[in-house]
Amino acid sequence: MDRVNAPTSTGPAGPTDPLAAFAALRTPEGTGLLAALRDHDPAQELATATRLRRTHPADLVSAALGQARLRQRAVAKFGAEDAYRMFFTPNGVEQATRTSVAAHRAGRFASLGVRSVADLCCGIGGDAIALARAGIRVLAVDRDPLTAEVARANAEALGLADLIEVRCADVTEIGTSPYDAVFVDPARRGGRGRIFDPEAYSPPLSWATATALKAPRAALKIAPGVPHEAIGPQAEAEWISDGGDVKEAVLWFGEGFTPGSYRATLLPSAATLTAAAPLPAPPVGPVGRYLYEPDGAVIRAHLVADIVERCGGRLIDETIAYITSDTAYTSPYTTAYEITDRLPFGMKKLKALLREREVGVLTVKKRGSAIEPEELRRRMKLRGPHSATVFLTRVAGAPTMLIGHPVGG
Repeated sequence: MDRVNAPTSTGPAGPTDPLAAFAALRTPEGTGLLAALRDHDPAQELATATRLRRTHPADLVSAALGQARLRQRAVAKFGAEDAYRMFFTPNGVEQATRTSVAAHRAGRFASLGVRSVADLCCGIGGDAIALARAGIRVLAVDRDPLTAEVARANAEALGLADLIEVRCADVTEIGTSPYDAVFVDPARRGGRGRIFDPEAYSPPLSWATATALKAPRAALKIAPGVPHEAIGPQAEAEWISDGGDVKEAVLWFGEGFTPGSYRATLLPSAATLTAAAPLPAPPVGPVGRYLYEPDGAVIRAHLVADIVERCGGRLIDETIAYITSDTAYTSPYTTAYEITDRLPFGMKKLKALLREREVGVLTVKKRGSAIEPEELRRRMKLRGPHSATVFLTRVAGAPTMLIGHPVGG
């Protein structure tokens, strides 16, 4: 993720200089502090800081505590074994690719015989690490000196420095012709938060696409909500979910990929659904015995119609991504529910039904409804030994509540 240079002190390099502060963390004293803070309790941070400042410089203690917090946050993306050996910046933790997703992408490159990749806008090096672990040599580039230094430290910490060369430079000035493939991860956050216009990415999507088209193979990481019309016909577009949560979209270019196709990949199973072109709009009809909730990657890839065709079902509303059928259908791309009741929207009716069924645990799902799940649960005053799932949605345009339970649950 390429971004502007981090601010530094205006005087001589000292503890307030981010590069100097980071270098101090890598000294024996700094690494010892980080090891001691691995399991620290953030709620006790003030007391911990007071204690450590008796024997260590205050600036080093502050830097170590900040890094310890970042490592704890990074465990969700990198796992404890890597996270507690790596270094992070606040933006790096926020924007880095989850390890499982980066490994999937690196695996696609490796399966096509890619042996070297220019990783442009590398951030703290998460993708470079995954590529190197797939046996691929990487040039990792970021224009922020601190970020580049963190990426270099991470390559060394994980024993991958022989495969990862880190360079602090403007990615637009990097020649990529010596490499088998290019990977670009533009910054999608600015001073005001998330950026939705692909041309406002840094660098813009148009530059990234032009760079990708010059390479034998390339991948561009983009936001999952990117408009399909912004993708262009030269790319294979893939949406990736992990554990049911959509994490990112990737545009693939070059030999081995299918231009104009859409793809949904579900991790950790790696189940993949593809379509060369969008199918016609699926039929809409009454709610049947079963309701299917497509994975978010399937929805983002506009492949719901493919699921409808496979299960011989229909949508419950032309604008809602809930599928229904009269017979059971099993698929890795959907979660199936058996529907027991259908009610017009109304809190009193739902409360009476849940009380009659002695429902004490209620899962609330919604599409096309403004009701917040927590608010609904609070108003239901649930009590009883049973559980249920309620869908707040629309059926043929009408606000509706569907009650049921997971198939097999």
